[in-house]
Amino acid sequence: MIDHIDNAILKELQKDARLSFAEVGRKIKLSPSAVRERILKMEDTGVIKKYGIEVDYPQLGYDLEAFILVKVFHGKLKLFLNVIPSIPEIEKAYRITGNQNIHLKVILKNQLHLQQLIDKLMPFGDTHTLLILSDVSS
Repeated sequence: MIDHIDNAILKELQKDARLSFAEVGRKIKLSPSAVRERILKMEDTGVIKKYGIEVDYPQLGYDLEAFILVKVFHGKLKLFLNVIPSIPEIEKAYRITGNQNIHLKVILKNQLHLQQLIDKLMPFGDTHTLLILSDVSS
């Protein structure tokens, strides 16, 4: 069971997963050993699944981010789900409800790169593309 202390720990780790137990403890006023114990418990129970990084894609030459909604053609869903992991431009992929079946977040170099990706996706279904202008959640 997660309590308010565990939630505070999670909030700090979501901001910066590289924080030490001592740094998290200082921020939430808990000893490093207590923080360690709680984090290990949340890892063991699966509350914390993994740790990650946030990449600044424009610094790597990827200046375009987009959402692509795909309405997969009848009988092609299983095949498409198997192909998704092999497409490096796809950062995240979700099965969704509604008119489309799949919601993709993609990272691309430019409009030509987007066009090439859409061409790869078209045999699997109809696509609807939304360009990401900025992240307003931070």
